[in-house]
Amino acid sequence: VQLQASGGGLVQAGGSLRLSCVVSGRTFDRYSVGWFRQIPGKEREFVAVRSWRTSTPSYADSVKGRFTISRDNAKSTVYLQMNSLKPEDTAVYYCAGSVSTGTTLYYRRAYYDWGQGTQVTVSS
Repeated sequence: VQLQASGGGLVQAGGSLRLSCVVSGRTFDRYSVGWFRQIPGKEREFVAVRSWRTSTPSYADSVKGRFTISRDNAKSTVYLQMNSLKPEDTAVYYCAGSVSTGTTLYYRRAYYDWGQGTQVTVSS
């Protein structure tokens, strides 16, 4: 299984970016994909997830109302639309995959497939 993340970059505060995560090597429709982010010296933290079982996404409180996660099963791709970006959103963003569902998806231990990460930098 391979996850390929892309779409990061440098943006000013208040701007937008859309991250993409393309999944290959397995059936996508029964595969949950989440996004995590990490800054140097800190733990990798949960950002958002779309479970394969439910159409209801879940978000970290810090991004609710600003980020939207969506999936296109035909393209085996999950997107993270990030609006109203803040300097504190600066991090390396990783997509990750799992066959799990439910609240376990808020935690790194639920995922065994990881993408390579894409850098997001928000300037003030």
